[in-house]
Amino acid sequence: MSQSTHELNEQVQRGSQWVQPLFSEVGKVVVGQKLLVERLIMGLLTNGHVLLEGVPGLAKTLTVRTLASCLHTGFSRLQFTPDLLPADLIGTLIYNPRDGEFSTKLGPIFSNLILADEINRAPAKVQSALLEAMQERQVTLGDKTYKLPDPFLVLATMNPLEQEGTYQLPEAQLDRFMFKVHVGYPTRTEERAILDAMSTSSPQLGVNTLVTPEDIISSREIVNRIYVDDRVKDYIVDIVWASRQPQSHGLKLDGMIRYGASPRATIYLTLAAKAHAFLNGRGYVTPQDVKSVGPDVLRHRIAVSYEAEAEEMTSEMIIEQIFAGLPVP
Repeated sequence: MSQSTHELNEQVQRGSQWVQPLFSEVGKVVVGQKLLVERLIMGLLTNGHVLLEGVPGLAKTLTVRTLASCLHTGFSRLQFTPDLLPADLIGTLIYNPRDGEFSTKLGPIFSNLILADEINRAPAKVQSALLEAMQERQVTLGDKTYKLPDPFLVLATMNPLEQEGTYQLPEAQLDRFMFKVHVGYPTRTEERAILDAMSTSSPQLGVNTLVTPEDIISSREIVNRIYVDDRVKDYIVDIVWASRQPQSHGLKLDGMIRYGASPRATIYLTLAAKAHAFLNGRGYVTPQDVKSVGPDVLRHRIAVSYEAEAEEMTSEMIIEQIFAGLPVP
């Protein structure tokens, strides 16, 4: 390790001074949903896209808009619909008959934070255009490639209930999302606070802009330097391998998994654990960091078999068994 743990801890403490004020500012508008806000900030820290799944009315869009308002960055909200075209997303070439040349009109994806609302309503061509932007951080128009700004983050929402007019997201695209976060209902106390804050026809909800892109990029460099012990690295690899070959780790999941997590899961699990350590003021990763972020990193990367579906077993149950069955370093 090139730096001592003490030095790393000090760097994390200095570099994360904007985090708690950001939580507090978002909390002025969004009641509860701490896990959701935390995962969005971790996405910013690791350059990882986030997929939010939950029933309507749980403040998914509100949380993303509020977070964007707290940042000195660009923000675009894209409402995905079945008739959306790739040009509506990435832009197009416009022919000018006066001079006989094409000019480029860049689309709304050329921003820092992209809210892809109801992402599973867009057809395959739009998903393919978004895939290049998510993975390569670039867009191709005609014979030219245009780099997207930094930071660039896709925060997508989807409704798990409605199937009419929706498309199944391709596995390749799901794998590009660092997190898939299940957004749940608020507690009774939180719901009462929501009632007090929102039960007017025009609630006054304002936040201050606190964080610059430079703050985010500087913090990313610190996150990249956070120490991960070799035993924790082996633990992460064991978790991913157990999703592919559970029998090799003594797990009784034979025939339950159609396919396991990809190597991208190993990378994202490590990055997410580093970001979790950063948010908790530490310059080193513990196994608990890995356990905390594991379900959100893995749930959309493990496909259950037909036998598992018949037994009403979900990917979350499989992940729970993997973490329970593997020895913790």
